[in-house]
Amino acid sequence: MPSRPRLLPLSAALASLFATLLALPAQGQTLNELYESARGFDATYQGARAQYEANVARAAQAKAGILPAVGLTAGATRNNLDIDTLTGPGRGTSTPRDFTTQNVGINATQPIYRPANWATYEQGKRQAEIAEAVLTAAEQDLIVRVSQAYFDVLASQDSLTLVRAQKVAVAEQLASAKRNFEVGTSTITDTREAQARYDLVIAQEIAAENDLQVKKIVLDQLVGRPGSVPVPLAQPVVLPTAMPANIEAWVAQAEEAHPSIRQARLGLDVAGLEIRKAEAGHKPTLDANLGYNITRNPHGTSTSTVGTRIDAASVGVVFNMPLFAGFATENRIKETLALEDQSRSVLEGTRRSVAQATRAAYLGLVSGAGQVKALEAAEASSQSALDANRLGYQVGVRINIDVLNSQSQLYQTKRDLAQARYNVLLGNLRLRQANGTLTVDDMNAINATLAKNGGASSQSAQPSPGERPQTAPSTVVPVTPPSIPVVPPVPVPPFNPPAPTMPSAPPPPVILNPPAR
Repeated sequence: MPSRPRLLPLSAALASLFATLLALPAQGQTLNELYESARGFDATYQGARAQYEANVARAAQAKAGILPAVGLTAGATRNNLDIDTLTGPGRGTSTPRDFTTQNVGINATQPIYRPANWATYEQGKRQAEIAEAVLTAAEQDLIVRVSQAYFDVLASQDSLTLVRAQKVAVAEQLASAKRNFEVGTSTITDTREAQARYDLVIAQEIAAENDLQVKKIVLDQLVGRPGSVPVPLAQPVVLPTAMPANIEAWVAQAEEAHPSIRQARLGLDVAGLEIRKAEAGHKPTLDANLGYNITRNPHGTSTSTVGTRIDAASVGVVFNMPLFAGFATENRIKETLALEDQSRSVLEGTRRSVAQATRAAYLGLVSGAGQVKALEAAEASSQSALDANRLGYQVGVRINIDVLNSQSQLYQTKRDLAQARYNVLLGNLRLRQANGTLTVDDMNAINATLAKNGGASSQSAQPSPGERPQTAPSTVVPVTPPSIPVVPPVPVPPFNPPAPTMPSAPPPPVILNPPAR
């Protein structure tokens, strides 16, 4: 078999390409920095915070029912009277009388026994706690959304970088196939296959560039700062582990910490207090009243022409006992009992949903960590397979498509590995969100896995376990794909087979009479 020309080494070209494409600005933004920006800009979170403040203010209004109510009154009245004498001396005469009445007073009422008001006050405290639980859920959701957008950008950057590196490798393989075809050591099939793979990689590069731009727009809109540059992961990548390594321990934490369970439990308490309010319709009320009023008539009254001033101080209690309200109270009690059963069912359903989501998130995280290990091994195996196919192609025991397939498998494995690592980081946050324990400190642990200088290369630029280390040149120069000459199409002779000749039918068989027995 004729010898094939050796393939050009890709070490320098790939190293230069990685250094050019993966170098980030020195001032990248960490996950914590972008989260703080999102807290002050994200419309969803800002709306949740405003709703929290409104709910707290509404809950505080319930306290008014147990506090005294004080009012100040003042007024002046001008009276014009015509007094007609009907009997006695002066009968039939009319006497005009004009006078002014002035009054000012202050009155206070203090509820002493109002069970409905006290139940409303307790409900207000529960409503404030519910508002806090809702805000906590909104903060956890913001952490996950920012982290998701952050790692989506990094994953898109890795994908674009690997596609461009694959384009360089396929371009060199195409050039090699064309050189081999020109010297007669390979067929046109190798060239056609390499050209098809190169065109496919070009299409993948366009799609990867578009995906990266879209992911950057999403992140910029979320954090409210244009041109945000996420800091990549530090090298080597160290993924945090989920502790405790017991799925039931995570479910048990959700019972006390999850905002949705707390909200449902507080809703059950509010429903129980609503029953107390309904039952208070049968109970009496007792209020204390205190007042001081001044009334002046500087020109007398309708019965006197002498100016007077009356200072009146009053103190007392008011008792009220409801006797019958047309069965409204009884029916109200039945309604609140049914609503309490509904709240109890909501609490149980929330517990089940949270437990299911926590178990699913834990199993997903464990599966993701195992997938990372498997892909790391697959990356090393794919690199070894590519090296073996390249060597086989050089000695003539492998064809061009084998090398192209090995290249595609290697770069696809690298992309899958990068995505799997990001999924594990997000899985840690989603697990804590699922059981309700997610805090900013958990995001700080993820933030610690990022590069310290803000400009480290992404994990895709590092050699895989099975890949030979590559030394980048001291001067980074743009990588130009090798010149690929245009190969003219191979002439194919027309296919004109002769018309088939139909065979003649065989003669009928001769049937002999069977011998007599």
